[in-house]
Parts: sequence; structure tokens; C-alpha cells
Amino acid sequence: GCTPPPPWAGCPACTDPGHPNPGHCARCLISTRLDELMGAARDSLPPGLQALRREIADAEHAVTAMRWLTKASIAPLLSGLAGRRIPLTHQAFDELPQGQALAHLRQTLVAVGALPWRDEEMTRLEVFLNGLLDSQGDAERRRLLHRYLIWHLVRRTRGRNNGKPVTRQQSLLIRRLARGAVAFLDWLDARGLTLGSCQQADLDHWLADGQAVYREEAGRLIRWARAARLTSCYLPSAARWNGPSALLDREDRWDIARRLLHDDRLKPEDRLAGLLVLLYAQGVTAISRMTASQVQAGDGIVRLRLGRVPVQLPEPVAALALTVAANRKGHATIGAAGPSPWLFPGGQPGLPVSGQRLTQRLGALGIRPRRARSTALFQLAAEIPAAILARTLAVSTDVAVTWQRMSAGDWAAYAADVSRRQAPGDHRREQPPPRNQKSHFH
Repeated sequence: GCTPPPPWAGCPACTDPGHPNPGHCARCLISTRLDELMGAARDSLPPGLQALRREIADAEHAVTAMRWLTKASIAPLLSGLAGRRIPLTHQAFDELPQGQALAHLRQTLVAVGALPWRDEEMTRLEVFLNGLLDSQGDAERRRLLHRYLIWHLVRRTRGRNNGKPVTRQQSLLIRRLARGAVAFLDWLDARGLTLGSCQQADLDHWLADGQAVYREEAGRLIRWARAARLTSCYLPSAARWNGPSALLDREDRWDIARRLLHDDRLKPEDRLAGLLVLLYAQGVTAISRMTASQVQAGDGIVRLRLGRVPVQLPEPVAALALTVAANRKGHATIGAAGPSPWLFPGGQPGLPVSGQRLTQRLGALGIRPRRARSTALFQLAAEIPAAILARTLAVSTDVAVTWQRMSAGDWAAYAADVSRRQAPGDHRREQPPPRNQKSHFH
């Protein structure tokens, strides 16, 4: 009470009495900056840009929004869009110099409804493949690569995804296979050969050549060409998977799980993601693309839909899942005003966390996702029938059976045991299963 009042009385523009410093407040500075870049006549902007302007003006962190507006890579784009020098289309953005700032602005415009959604990873992959095909001088070779890359690899990926966007891992794999195909065709060209004229002796020479690169990736091309009757060369199929190369120590796995279950100092989303790997054998890519709708609560029971059949979550995992679903918030400042549909939002508005970023966060907790998932799947396959494992954890039946065999889980007699159980309306006493058989599971 003895401190004299400051010589200013809030913000001189909006008269905000809570503004503690002299000069304009952060919100007014943002509004002024938006007038400089996008014009003061807000009604003249297209509806999509009006929504973007409101998102920037009402951003939760005003300092971050102001820093974003002063970037040399963002300010000209906003000015060009507002002045209609840059059309508000994906095609116009594709013609601009590509960079992280442009990609973030594009995704922000998609999030506010100014641009339609599209599969950016697939678009970048198509640009890469088209550039690779255009660089091939021989027309026959270009047709062969187009048939293999576009009509085989990309088409198969689209079919497997069934409408879902392409992941970064899928894109990187196709790029690597494309480079492997080009490298093998270059090797053939250097010896005056083509894929059609290549003989088995030539292929054996390539296998023995110490300078050959992308052997595994080129092998995909050779096996595809033989199946399509484009070559007579035979290459044995890739080595069959015979189980995980390394497993996490079981005690270490449970030590990490106990810490995630009870250490409230850790972020809830990191705890839940780690438990999904350690307890439910989920991969990083599958976790990163989980939506909030997969967490289902009702009648005091919390279920998580990983496969066709939801899994009932015990405490404290259930409370943790509800907390994450209710407080999902990514790192995006602009374009993410509403709750994200993703259970683990990412740094760009409207997108989930990337698999690479989630791997880093789990690594900080001492979790190696591949090894931890293998350990969990190894143990679950030994305790649960393959059919139930496939339905609940979203793995194929063949994969579940393979893991069951690797873990030596003997459920072959389970079906016979079920067939001997008392049928509805049959009042005969049920015969108990032999003691050496597993007759129940959780």
C-alpha cells in the first residue's frame, strides 16, 4: 500500500489494467503486427485467412506467436497470402522453396480449415519417385522402374494402409528400395546387361561382387521381376525371421513398468506410452497414431481398443489413460486451440507425435522400444492363445502364432479342451482338462 502507483495505467490501446509494463501489451502488439502483414481490413480476407488471423491473435502463448510473426520466412508468406500474390492452394505452396517453416505454415492452414487435408508424406514420396524416374535417360528402364515403384510398391502400400496416411517409416523404406533398384540396374548397365538378358551366372557374379551396394533392397526387385516373368534369374527369398535377436531382462522390464505406474513426476503421456510398449506390446508407430476415441470409459470400466476387441485396463493404468485422454495438448501454439483428436499430439497442429520423437522420449525413460516390445510379446505369446492375442493387440494371426512357437507356449490342446466343455443344455458333468494343460487365462 505504501508503493506509489506506476505512471502508466495499463495498456494505452486496450486499457488492460492487468498489463504490468509500460507500452502496449503483447496482444495489441500482435494485432498491430497482423495489420502490417495482412492489412487492417479483416473482412476482406478469405474465410480461411480470417480463421488463421484469429488463431494467431488468440494464441495461448503470445510471446511465441509474436516470435513466429517476426520470422523472415513467415512474414512474407502471410503478406503474400493476404495480398493474393500467393494463391491459397497446395499447388502454390509446392512451387515455393520448401523448408520447415513452410511445412509448419501449411499444416497450420490445414488445421484452421484454410487448406484441405492431404497426405503430405505420400506427396513428398511421389515427388521423390517422379524425380527419380525423370532422371532415367533410357525409356525402357524408366518404364520398368515405374512399373516396380509406382504400380507395385506404392500401390501395395496404399492397399495395406486402407485409407490411412503413409508413415515416415514406410516412405523411407520405399525410397531405400528405389535406390537399391537403380543401383542394381546401374550395375547391369555397366556390363552391357539388362534385367531381361541377365543370366544366373551374372546374378551370382553380382552377389560375389564386393563393390555391390543395396543387396537386400535390390533383391526385392529381382524377386519381383522373376514373379512378373521379366527375368529368369533366381534369388532365394530373404532369411526367415527366427525370433528376436535380443530380449530385455524380465526383471528390468518390470522395474521400468513399476516406475511408470507410480512415479507422478514423469509426464502422464510418457508414462502411458511406455506402459503400452512394456505391457501391451505396442509398436512406436502404432502408439503415435492412437486417437482419443480408442480410450473408452463406461460403467466404471476403462477399456482401450488396440485391436478388434477392447482391452480392459486395470488401475492405475486406467486412471493414467483417462488423464492423458482428457488433457491431450501438443506443442503447437497456433492452430491447435481445440482438443486434438490424437491421444499423443505432436509439434504441428492437427498431427500426432512422430515415431522418431516418441522413440526419443521413451529412450529418456530407459526404454528401447523394439527390445521392450519383443520382450512383452514374447511373454504374452506364452500365456495367451494366438487368436486372442491377434484380436486384442492388433497383430496378425500368423505373427501371433510365430511368436507363440518362439516362446514355446503350448496352446495346441486349447481348442480340444474347449470342445470337451459342457455345451448349453447339456447337464453332464464337465470333464476337467489334464493337469499339464493350460485350462484358463486372463
